[in-house]
Amino acid sequence: MDRPNYITPAGFAALRARYETLFAVERPKLVETISWAAGNGDRSENGDYIYGRKKLREIDRELGWLSKRMKAAKVVDPAQQEDRSRAWFGATVTIADDDDKERTVTLVGEDEADASAGRISWRSPLARALRGAALGDLRSVVLPAGTKDYEVVAIRYPD
Repeated sequence: MDRPNYITPAGFAALRARYETLFAVERPKLVETISWAAGNGDRSENGDYIYGRKKLREIDRELGWLSKRMKAAKVVDPAQQEDRSRAWFGATVTIADDDDKERTVTLVGEDEADASAGRISWRSPLARALRGAALGDLRSVVLPAGTKDYEVVAIRYPD
């Protein structure tokens, strides 16, 4: 990975919790099931064995991915942000479009982005446009539907 994986402390904790659950709970249960299924004879027609091996490969692949993401992680605590007058990583920003329709988004790491919950990746087009913005700033965002202008209405950081 050639660039750091910026992430909030909560996002890193979620990655670690997922890793721990897979490694300490799901994988051992699956290995036990595969061992039991292997002892039942012909493995070529044994659904538990075949499905178990496939699922084990998926878990191992996810464990590898999580391990790489955690190794590249650079935890940034938004509560420690010194310049709270501008929108930086971890900021919760309320924006208004030309129709005065407001939307609130939080700029977070790629691994913790969830647009339906208002958490957008700090690398997304909207987040890139908002980075460094202050209250009252107008920012243009190029979207698939065309360019849209937003005004920064509020900026908050966690305490």
